[in-house]
Amino acid sequence: MQANNLSGGQELLCINTEKVYDWILNESTFDLNLMDMELPANPNTGEELTCADIDIDTVTCTVTPCATEPIVILDRVDQDFVIDGTEVTLQLVNIRKNFVVTVFVDLLPEVCGGTVEVCEAYFTRCEQVVLCAPEGTEIDVSYTDLDCFVCTAACDDSVCPNELDVTLTVRLCQSIQSTFDVTLEIIADFCEPRDDLPITPCPTPTMPPQCPVIFPNNGCND
Repeated sequence: MQANNLSGGQELLCINTEKVYDWILNESTFDLNLMDMELPANPNTGEELTCADIDIDTVTCTVTPCATEPIVILDRVDQDFVIDGTEVTLQLVNIRKNFVVTVFVDLLPEVCGGTVEVCEAYFTRCEQVVLCAPEGTEIDVSYTDLDCFVCTAACDDSVCPNELDVTLTVRLCQSIQSTFDVTLEIIADFCEPRDDLPITPCPTPTMPPQCPVIFPNNGCND
């Protein structure tokens, strides 16, 4: 390494970081049918809930990536493309994404009200993306937005316990990158610490505003 012509506090440094080979942003939506979900017990009384106890118009959902293996890269296959007149070899990447969705419903006021969790369900969706992601690179998937909403909800009181059927839509916005660990040689300035903030001294005791017009009564209002 050559460290010539450095000025000020600069120094020639080697740092470990990630090189981004490719990066895309995309959006997708998909529907999910959750059928025959048994209504839980009333948390206020412990008794089994029925369709008459819930407000069917208040069914909601949340969706999150699974805590274990939220993303699995199944494989990647080389494919040739012609881009701007130049032939390049890219990779068709197959990705499996694992989620957990939770369904909630509000109880009617006459059964003490409140919100109860009906069901927690796990599901998987797969997709293909084209990236510059040769063998050896890592595929990183992160969600910039992940949400769901209930499209339809119905309660079946012909079975015991009563059951809830829900159709919901999941919407996600995601960032997908192919990366590789690299060591870079750069010229940089070292960071300096910021100034320490002064500690505010304890305030002196102060008397709150008084109301001499109304109290005490000195006979001036007779």
